[in-house]
Amino acid sequence: MLGILGGMGPMATVDFMGKIVRNTPASCDQDHIQMVVCSATNVPDRTAAILGQGSDPLPAMLNALRRLELSGATRIAIPCNTAHHWHGALQAETSVPIIHIVDAVADALAEQRTTPTIGLLATDGTIQAGIYQQRLAERGYACVVPDAKAQAEIMRAIRLVKAGHTGSASDILGREAKTLAARGCSHIAMACTEIPLALAVLDNDVGAALLDPTDLLAQACVRSCLAIPQDVVQQVA
Repeated sequence: MLGILGGMGPMATVDFMGKIVRNTPASCDQDHIQMVVCSATNVPDRTAAILGQGSDPLPAMLNALRRLELSGATRIAIPCNTAHHWHGALQAETSVPIIHIVDAVADALAEQRTTPTIGLLATDGTIQAGIYQQRLAERGYACVVPDAKAQAEIMRAIRLVKAGHTGSASDILGREAKTLAARGCSHIAMACTEIPLALAVLDNDVGAALLDPTDLLAQACVRSCLAIPQDVVQQVA
């Protein structure tokens, strides 16, 4: 059973669940993966904590983790990129594997057998903590982050998505994605689970360069839960 430590934010959690369903090779209800979700909306803001401006979210995430364990989860996914700053601390408290979103991205890139430069559209917290930069560097991939002005715009767009204004956010994020592409990024990771909600319909050359870590995490979860090869899930996706 897949446990989802969600609620960061709620719509991103729903989006992730939909991607689990769409990536599952199923012909009937019984073929799908059992899921238990803790929409832990009480978890304090992750970016604020990383920047030293807010409460520690780890206790609330640990509480959610315990609920998932008690519900019978045999694997856990966290559809929030910034929350992965605490992945190690959470994993140290449970024997249940917590599938890492950046590992899912790196595994997908490895299948392409290239060494692309990855542009990051992410929260200040994810950028500041080096969640993608460090883990991708270990696999041989370089990352490019937006400049300060562009990063402020990306954060504004993320807040718009959380408030339900995806149209306005889409314009901002599309523009910043184009800027990263112009800086030589062949792939652009939508490294905040709110961002794919706004860029789902971006249909241009930049749209083709977008990587959706939420979807790649969903694929990794399907492979893990069903013990099937990566190419089978990719065919479904």
